[in-house]
Amino acid sequence: MRLAEAIRVAWEALRANKLRSGLTMLGVVIGVASVVLLVAIGSGARDEVTSGVESLGSNILFVAPGNLSFGSAPSVSRLGLEDVRRIGDAIGDPRRVAATVASGEIARVGTRRATVNVNGTNETIPLVFDRSLSRGAFFTGADVETRRRVAVLGADPADSLFPDRDPVGKSITVGGVRFRVVGVMNRVGTAFGVARDAELFVPVTAAQRLFGVSRVDGIAVKAPSTGQIDEEQAIIREVVTRAHPEQEYQVLTQQDILGVVGRILGILTLVLASIAGISLVVGGVGVMNIMLVSVSERTREIGLRKAVGARTRDVLRQFLLEAVALTVSGGVAGIVLGIGGALLVGRFSPVPAAITGWSVALAFGVSVAVGVFFGVWPARKAARMEPIMALRYE
Repeated sequence: MRLAEAIRVAWEALRANKLRSGLTMLGVVIGVASVVLLVAIGSGARDEVTSGVESLGSNILFVAPGNLSFGSAPSVSRLGLEDVRRIGDAIGDPRRVAATVASGEIARVGTRRATVNVNGTNETIPLVFDRSLSRGAFFTGADVETRRRVAVLGADPADSLFPDRDPVGKSITVGGVRFRVVGVMNRVGTAFGVARDAELFVPVTAAQRLFGVSRVDGIAVKAPSTGQIDEEQAIIREVVTRAHPEQEYQVLTQQDILGVVGRILGILTLVLASIAGISLVVGGVGVMNIMLVSVSERTREIGLRKAVGARTRDVLRQFLLEAVALTVSGGVAGIVLGIGGALLVGRFSPVPAAITGWSVALAFGVSVAVGVFFGVWPARKAARMEPIMALRYE
């Protein structure tokens, strides 16, 4: 029997039992759609993290307490403003060092309220993170030294607290303390799923008094060039280790952060895709079951075909093609459903989704493999039938 003829016969056999074929494909459809959708969400999350890290600025080094690895417990920072000065002296340019201590707060202006992420920083933030202002100016080193209650608003609280007004020179209340607005930042979007435009910057010394702490959460250093990152990383690590020998600290580059986060997202994506793959296994078992039923129902047909000259391999190929046709049809439907679901998730939810060609190709290949794997046994059973016994089958 020619291949084209075998394919035609396989499709006719499936069309003769449309409802049964459709229900059999359902498991494959769900499995393939789940794989495509979950891989798209994992890829989208990885892309968002990458763009978020890159948007923080180039050649940035981050000093953070503890060990940044999957499963490690968070550590409380013991860094302080003296560490900022030490690092600035060690690298020879204090303007490239920025500190931060942060907390979520409610900002008020009259009856208007806005939830903001209050960042206590020093005057170097615009230089270190390549941030610019749309109005006013950033606070100065003198403001930090004197704990002056001044603030620079992000674009979102500026719009919500001062609609149709210039905030510069006005006052806001944060945590029961009044701050005078001296500037407004330009919009920058989100990073790591966090709205950076909802930030509010105040001098780090004023923030420490507001929050009742003496520490800083982290320190960022901007290297002069990519080629000097390793050199400055070693200098900073030595300074911090010498100042805090009792606690472990990490001096991380952007690539370090992307590597750790990428591994975590990769593991989560693999776990989710494996769970979705269970549906494919269940669908494959369903295909095998239906093909065994089909072999039993068509025993006399098999005997007649072999009696008129059909070879064992012709019967094997016919039933194997029927199984593959079931899973391939389900795979194509699942791919369409998965792509549609990923587009809807990316458009109407905060969860990012990025469709990748390799995930679609993998899902299609797996659907074909499922058909072959679970179709071999029924096909071999049909091919091994003796013509006389098959014709006498009732």
